[in-house]
Amino acid sequence: MRIGLLLAAVGTAALMAGSAMAQVSVGAVDQSRGTYEDAFRQFEGEGWPSPNDYRTASGAPGYRYWQQQVDYVIDVRFDEDTKSLSGSQRITYHNNSPDTLTYVWILLDQQDMAKGSMASVASPSSSSETYSRYETLGLARSETWEGGFSDIQVKGTDGRALNTTQVDALLRVDLPRPLAPGETFVFDMSYRMPFGETAVTGARSGYECFPGPTPAGNCIFQAAQWFPRLAAYSDYEGWHTLPFLGSGEFPLEFGNYEVSITVPADHIVAASGELQNGRDVLTREQQARMAEARRSTDEPVYVVTPDEALAREQGRSTDTRTWRFRAENVRDFAWASSRGFVWDAMAVEQDAPGAPTVMAMSFYTKEARPMWDTYSTRAVAHAIDVYSSFTFPYPYPTAQSVNGPVGGMEYPMITFNGARPTRDAEGNIINGDRTKYALVDVIIHEIGHIYFPMIVNSDERQWTWMDEGINTFLEYQATKLWDPDFPASGEPRGIIGYMTSDNQVPLMTRYDTALNQGNIGYRKPGTALVVLRETVMGRELFDRAFQEYARRWQFKRATPYDFFRTMEESSGMDLDWFWRGWFYSTDHVDISVENVIKARPETDADRPARRPSTGGNTNNDTPPVPLTVANNSGIETVIERNPGIDAYDDTADHGYPLTEEQRRAIGQGARDGMTAMIAEADSFDSNVYRFTFKNVGGVVMPIILKLTFEDGTSEIVRIPAEIWRFNNQEVSWQYVTDKTLVQTEVDPNWETADADRENNYFPRR
Repeated sequence: MRIGLLLAAVGTAALMAGSAMAQVSVGAVDQSRGTYEDAFRQFEGEGWPSPNDYRTASGAPGYRYWQQQVDYVIDVRFDEDTKSLSGSQRITYHNNSPDTLTYVWILLDQQDMAKGSMASVASPSSSSETYSRYETLGLARSETWEGGFSDIQVKGTDGRALNTTQVDALLRVDLPRPLAPGETFVFDMSYRMPFGETAVTGARSGYECFPGPTPAGNCIFQAAQWFPRLAAYSDYEGWHTLPFLGSGEFPLEFGNYEVSITVPADHIVAASGELQNGRDVLTREQQARMAEARRSTDEPVYVVTPDEALAREQGRSTDTRTWRFRAENVRDFAWASSRGFVWDAMAVEQDAPGAPTVMAMSFYTKEARPMWDTYSTRAVAHAIDVYSSFTFPYPYPTAQSVNGPVGGMEYPMITFNGARPTRDAEGNIINGDRTKYALVDVIIHEIGHIYFPMIVNSDERQWTWMDEGINTFLEYQATKLWDPDFPASGEPRGIIGYMTSDNQVPLMTRYDTALNQGNIGYRKPGTALVVLRETVMGRELFDRAFQEYARRWQFKRATPYDFFRTMEESSGMDLDWFWRGWFYSTDHVDISVENVIKARPETDADRPARRPSTGGNTNNDTPPVPLTVANNSGIETVIERNPGIDAYDDTADHGYPLTEEQRRAIGQGARDGMTAMIAEADSFDSNVYRFTFKNVGGVVMPIILKLTFEDGTSEIVRIPAEIWRFNNQEVSWQYVTDKTLVQTEVDPNWETADADRENNYFPRR
């Protein structure tokens, strides 16, 4: 059998080599032009940045890795009458880089809501001659409301104004003296910001007021990107100053926050971090319920009950109250406030040394009940359980889900989630099952973002798939562990329509310039990682490598190359072909089984007559003396110096004479060896099937075959992607069996996002 396989393998290699050549007729001579493309060529030295002391070739942070730290002490006051806030903050900037800085850049992301901003002016519109009522409302509101920061002042701690320059949504602050490595710079800022109506602006922060007899007393306010924040400064980019155009999110620095939020006295506040003055803002009963919630790991406990929330909506306090929060080692801060908030909580215990017990909490008004009471906090707890199993223990004391006008957005320890029940005119919930799935899905997704990118930091504005795509992959895992029938994005077959469309750009495209952002940012990279885990690497190798990546880069800023390298180095697999196909190209998966033949043993008649090579001499001309030999004229050669060695005399005594008996033994041994090999080959009677596959879609992938035999049995064979290494367009492969093959199917479990299932069968269906 081994001889048969060896001979067949040689034949297959020859077939493969032949299929890579296209014949072009040129006169009387056939000229070959290769179509070979190496889908397995390495990115190192080609498309990836070189490793250095900050980021190693293994994908780990280098021994000189650094990142900046920015600490904030903020005092913000919310005015419900004007729906605006005013804030002051002291910022401490730690220069941990090896560079001396003469200025810092500050993000003013709210400026994209201002009239004349780049985001507003550079937003394409429909070419239709009509516009919707929604657009009409937006146009009308834009005439009376202008967003963005105002009254920005920047001063040193001595009270003197610092020189500043505003460039759209960026503010450069010139330092009074150069900031050397290891030094800190402390300065103060003050500002004002109006809340917009989120249903009109579509922003990540704003307000929603519910209809009723006292609409001003029944509103939700959500504050995001609400304070000027330091831009990131990194080893690979320097200052991250790509403009904010509304889609690409926020590369930021880690730091510690102390935030005081002054609101109407009858408001409940949810915020990043941990509440520091619960005794001042909660009743004794509410404090006792929070203590009970800390002991409850099975179901949520109301901290603020529905009855208490409803009672607060009946009036409106003219007093104020200040809520104080502290958040350590976070890269942003958000908060929400409403007098209508119900608040429930439960504890999530983590089975890891030193990991905190996490308070999973939800804040929502009566409009979100009863669905939020049932699902929200449980979804928070479930997300923590699943994501931590893939990465690391959740490191913060709280994880919160807040209902409101923002459909879905994440910040450290707090998320904004918009799904809530829809009711008919009689108040009955409609589409409840669909809304339930939407609610659980968005909460898992946004809580997941606390891991990516709020802990494993990345540049979302440049490489959104590192944020949204990785999170979509983990969201898919979590939803399927919530309910196997959960309608979640992640099934390979769900991405086929996009991958075969013209409306594509590679995943490595900057998000604000990308076409079809939902697919490029979320669905395609999420599906790619599902395929990588389940089909290419297998769960054991993938999970080990993915956890290595997450733990290496928690509280650090990762790049795509750190992810790619870690996944390869930790698993021992070469995956450059996978990154190239799924992340760097717009090709799709479509492997066609073109033919299957049953091969037979070769006979003497099958062997072609052996023709000597003409070396290109098709006219049988007498070849000239080689130029090298001609130019060596006059130089004495070895055989000219030693004429006795020109011919070997095998009868001469060279120190190892062979007797006639030895000669016969050698000849007979060779004949006996060949006879045994020939006999073994002649006794081989298994079936040899040779398959021809074509890569129609362009993406190199493993070939997964279901082979169905005449006796009714079947077998699944997995051929590694490396089968395409000599020819990524067409390849032949063979299979040996004692059974009779009747049907071949490629990708029988629909796990590779193969676009055309009709060419997956041979014989064709």
